[in-house]
Amino acid sequence: MAAGTLYTYPDNFRSAKALIAAQYAKANVKVEPNFILGETNKSKDFLKKFPSGKVPAFESKDGLCLQESNSIAYYVANEQLRGKSDAQRAEILQWMGFAESEVLPSSCAWIFPILGIIKPAANTPEVTQALQRAKEDLKQALVILNNHLLSRTYLVGERITLADIVVFCNLLYAYKYAMDPEYRKPFINLNRWFETLANQPEFKAVIGETELCSKPAQVTSCQAAGGDCKKKNKQQQPAKKEEKKEEEEKDAADEILAAEPASKNPFDSMPKGTFVMDDFKKSYSNEDESVSIPYFWDKFDPENYSIWFCEYKYPEELSKVFMSCNLITGMFQRLDKMRKAAFSSMCLFGEDNNSSISGVWVWRGQDLAFPLCPDWQIDYESYDWKKLDPKDSATKELVKQYFSWTGTDKSGRKFNQGKIFK
Repeated sequence: MAAGTLYTYPDNFRSAKALIAAQYAKANVKVEPNFILGETNKSKDFLKKFPSGKVPAFESKDGLCLQESNSIAYYVANEQLRGKSDAQRAEILQWMGFAESEVLPSSCAWIFPILGIIKPAANTPEVTQALQRAKEDLKQALVILNNHLLSRTYLVGERITLADIVVFCNLLYAYKYAMDPEYRKPFINLNRWFETLANQPEFKAVIGETELCSKPAQVTSCQAAGGDCKKKNKQQQPAKKEEKKEEEEKDAADEILAAEPASKNPFDSMPKGTFVMDDFKKSYSNEDESVSIPYFWDKFDPENYSIWFCEYKYPEELSKVFMSCNLITGMFQRLDKMRKAAFSSMCLFGEDNNSSISGVWVWRGQDLAFPLCPDWQIDYESYDWKKLDPKDSATKELVKQYFSWTGTDKSGRKFNQGKIFK
């Protein structure tokens, strides 16, 4: 039975995964009572054990230190939650990955402006489009879940597993703060599943009663809503008592945002060189590959930019093509800050239960970019990376193949579909 200490702040949906799993496994997991966000996780002792300084973080009685919510939940879980067979474990991992790559990014992109965690600049078509895209992306993920649950009580097997716990927790804020009754209406099977879990004693012991969103959610940022913050604040000055109440009701995630230093883009400190990434992207988007690829080589600056080839390490774990594509989409979403100085064509070769993922990347600098920023490190270790020589004719052929979406992988699987990071 697992035992240890969990470092977290109150009402953290990520920590809830481990705490719910611990309820089922009867694991002795204690939440550090003296944890202070912005102080405890910035102390030397904490950073020595958990270098990123992020929570949730877990230290077992044996000294094992874990810092990723799914891995913590897996560690404290029991055999039933993890899966009793190789097939079950593979399915559970599949849905845990789906929750991270498809549910969480779009859910956060929609919910964080509602909670005021993200406050975009003044309302623009880009802001409106981003919010709408988040809603639509989440809807696509919910359709997949709803269809899967048509003839099932739980995601894998006949009992609750980590798949259910992780997907539930990643959907928790969406159900509480964003998905009003009209939005939820088409997802009958998913709603039934969600409410079934929410009413389990083990879930209630961690998250309490779950009150679903009752009306269309509003973005709390006056800028995102299209207003002028300074003007609005002058016109509407709430009573001091109300202001105090509002501060008390802020979600804990606001505290996280305040405690974390503003992240910098590592590419900004590198020489820009002569290659203008935006110009190439425009050429690639608007011109045929017979024009855009020669343009790339004509303008490419090998002194300040590099070309890399990647291959997914675990092709034997890939099942449905659409889920394999979801891995790519999720990776792209989490690397959004790289777009300014990076470009990629990722391709899926093969078919259901016989596919591979590989791609060609171009970015500023000569080293592997992902270790430069903690925000970029979630997915890259699942791939093998090889730096390519831009002078080599084999590199030119590889770039042509991946930018044109043609050919086969090294095992002879035919090109199926691709996705562009730009």
